[in-house]
Amino acid sequence: MLLVALSGLFATTFPVTILTLAIPTIADDLGSTETTLAWVLTLPMVGSALALPILGKLGDLHGHRRVFLTGFALAVAFTALSATATSAPALIAWRTLGQIAGTSTMPSSLALINAVHVGERRAKAMGWWSMISAGAPVVGLTIGAPAIDVLGWPTLFLLQAALMVLPVAASWAILRETPRRAARFDVPGAASLAIGIGPLLVVASEARRWGILSPWTLALSAVAVAGLAAFVGVERRSPAPLVPLAFLRARSTGSTLVVTLLTGASYMGGFFLASLLVVQQFDYSLTSAVPILSIRPVLFAVMSPVGGRVTARVGARLSALAGCVVLGLGMAGLATGSALDSLPMVVVGGFVLQGTGYGLLRPAISTALADAVDEGDLGMAGAAERLAGQLGVVFGITILASLYAGDLDRFPLAFAVGAAFAVAAAVAAPGMARPVTPPGDGRRRVLVEGEAVG
Repeated sequence: MLLVALSGLFATTFPVTILTLAIPTIADDLGSTETTLAWVLTLPMVGSALALPILGKLGDLHGHRRVFLTGFALAVAFTALSATATSAPALIAWRTLGQIAGTSTMPSSLALINAVHVGERRAKAMGWWSMISAGAPVVGLTIGAPAIDVLGWPTLFLLQAALMVLPVAASWAILRETPRRAARFDVPGAASLAIGIGPLLVVASEARRWGILSPWTLALSAVAVAGLAAFVGVERRSPAPLVPLAFLRARSTGSTLVVTLLTGASYMGGFFLASLLVVQQFDYSLTSAVPILSIRPVLFAVMSPVGGRVTARVGARLSALAGCVVLGLGMAGLATGSALDSLPMVVVGGFVLQGTGYGLLRPAISTALADAVDEGDLGMAGAAERLAGQLGVVFGITILASLYAGDLDRFPLAFAVGAAFAVAAAVAAPGMARPVTPPGDGRRRVLVEGEAVG
């Protein structure tokens, strides 16, 4: 089950990095602009974020195997159709639909894995899950770049669709269904959350281009605030809420989501800026920079199983705390390397520590959140984690890029703020859930708000 769930995660996530680098080529081929084609990345990200809590909850209510298989199969079709696009709007539409469908593999794979792995086995499984999340884009870059150069960009989507077929068949044969719950889906909650999160993500992505005080930024920000306020009101009255407010208020889950958001902002904000740093300050081309930029995600992937074993041995709190500290040191290394104009410091003090730290903490985060909720809420918990991570990525990139603002002398300041995000995450990490197994009782128990609950 672990291998099949991970194969689905890999097949739906591996093109992310190479697609980013291929935007100029695709824009030229379709007679469009890079600004327009940037929506090939932005709109699927927004759609995926909106779909996460909905798909996670649908899996909790109707079975994660069903949601996983349905979304996975639709993703194959939409991905193949992306290769047939002859215009920018068509490519954006097919890519967005494919990403939304493929999003089902994220919360459902977490729930399917966590449903059959408990205790130390859960922590180790989350290590492998994090490894695939980190390693898939690196593999996509390695395979996709030569394929695009030789055969053209549609090959990327055809290759992805082909790689999906076998995992879909294996998923049908091997995955076991999770228990279903007799409750109605919270449509008002899903709608109000979409109204709140969607505009917020668009603002975070486009505010640098529009301007903080532009009419678009202010209007969408107002819509987002109204949507989130409506979501809180709807969830308070709903008999079967999409996201129980108690889940967000509990110290264990709230702390874990805060750590997820802040470390996502630090790691991915630093990842985005480091690409600019290598190209602009150290005069590398995009092609020649790929081996250097791959160091960090490769280390993240390699260290994730180690992080799972460390979490199983010392617990999620200590593993996450250690990861946050190492991640913060990595961001400080990037700031120092930029200030000293030292590529070795950027690579060793920055990339190596960043990849190591994030590999240590990601399995700890997933394990802590799964341990803090009831078995019937694993999908919702996994979706909340991924949504918090995506929000962190968007805001981290936006804030650090705004601080940099195209001035090479401002790289150190931007990286220092990224280090501050990691420090703040380290402060929040002690509030994460702590698993407890009493003597003579093999059942999993978790400390939530100071009370042990089954």
